[in-house]
Amino acid sequence: MTHDQTRTHHESEAILQALKDDLLVTDRNGTIMSVSDATKKLYGIEDRDVLGTTVYQLEKKGVFTPIVTPLVLEQKDRVNIIQTTYFGKKLLITGVPVFDENGDVWRIASYSHDITEMAKMENHLKDMQDEMTRVKNELDQLRRKSFGYSGFFVESPLMKACLQTAEQVADVDVNVLLLGESGVGKTHIAKMIHQQSPRANGPFIEVNCGSIPESLFEAEFFGYEGGSFTGASKKGKPGLAETSDGGTLFLDEIGELSLALQVKILKFIQEKQFYRVGGTKPKTLDFRLIAATNQPLEEQVAVKTFREDLYFRLSVVPIQIPPLRERPEDLTPLVTHFVRMFGEKYNRKKVLDDAVMQELYLQEWKGNVRELMNLIERLIVTSPTHVITHSDLPETYRHFSGKLQTGDEVPLKETLEEVEEQVLRQAKQRWQTTVKIAEALGISQPSVVRKLKKYRI
Repeated sequence: MTHDQTRTHHESEAILQALKDDLLVTDRNGTIMSVSDATKKLYGIEDRDVLGTTVYQLEKKGVFTPIVTPLVLEQKDRVNIIQTTYFGKKLLITGVPVFDENGDVWRIASYSHDITEMAKMENHLKDMQDEMTRVKNELDQLRRKSFGYSGFFVESPLMKACLQTAEQVADVDVNVLLLGESGVGKTHIAKMIHQQSPRANGPFIEVNCGSIPESLFEAEFFGYEGGSFTGASKKGKPGLAETSDGGTLFLDEIGELSLALQVKILKFIQEKQFYRVGGTKPKTLDFRLIAATNQPLEEQVAVKTFREDLYFRLSVVPIQIPPLRERPEDLTPLVTHFVRMFGEKYNRKKVLDDAVMQELYLQEWKGNVRELMNLIERLIVTSPTHVITHSDLPETYRHFSGKLQTGDEVPLKETLEEVEEQVLRQAKQRWQTTVKIAEALGISQPSVVRKLKKYRI
């Protein structure tokens, strides 16, 4: 090595060591040619462990892994990797190729930045996100336990399963068919699905198929162009379907549609395209479909009063909503909710005595939750005292005669036994198992068995 070469080498080393950054230079074979003091300190190595050694050997010894050299040689371009050292540090390594006069890779210079703290922070943030997700799920569970599912007040396993299915399908645009008796809450569940869907900010358009006369249905549902029939507005009018664009279209009581209208609704659902009455240009809509009925559609399909193809198109996910009489566990939370709701609405704080609650458990509730809600509203408004008593109930809701006598004429024990017997007889007629009776009356199943035997029921 000449004097000038030696001087140039020393100058290069001086410049290298003056750098605060970590820098390491190898040849194309991975042999280390130069290394800064900062790099040696970072890896915990000395000159004797490095110079003349290859990065492949250091990786094999566990000093660091992975190595950037082979990647730079392969790509002949700048490469970034995350490297882990023997001491567990995380480094961001950047490898840069240095080319000779022939365009071949001659040297690989790599420099690093310690990102250990950043990696720890990232892991900490991930742990916090996981914890927040866990807490959110627990809060959701507590909310559902205390306040019901999205405005529902439920305790029965049947209704919980029903609402869980509705929540599971809410975030996908699958057709849902809600089945159940009048008053069970089909519209409420449809709104819940809409509110928990990606379309929540769009419109929720409810169409009661049973309330629109057949002769007017097309004009009301699809809309019409100006002057298309006598009495039509000159400007025309958009139909209910058109206003659902970007949101949810809820077809309630769809079992009431005539076969002729079923054909048109089927075509509309399949193509999501329609013509206004008197129109010649098709209109395309983007909507999510939910349908509901209290009719036995499968039976209607069997007797040819409801189209089979429309039935299968609607019922991709059918949800059967149980009637209130099949979920007596929900009666108390529902009554509590309605008493509070109407008490606040009419500024009349009322409570129901035990005799009233016992009567409510004995009802068949043919109108389901809607009937219960209407009754509670009536009691809140009409009862003259703070406590709503048995005498405040409408006559049709009284199973007891009201003529049971107490005092000197009939001993209290016999009076209570007579009431107990009437309650048990009514409960036995309504619920066939002792488990259901126990749930409804709030006593143990063995007690039910013992009392039924006592009264020979």
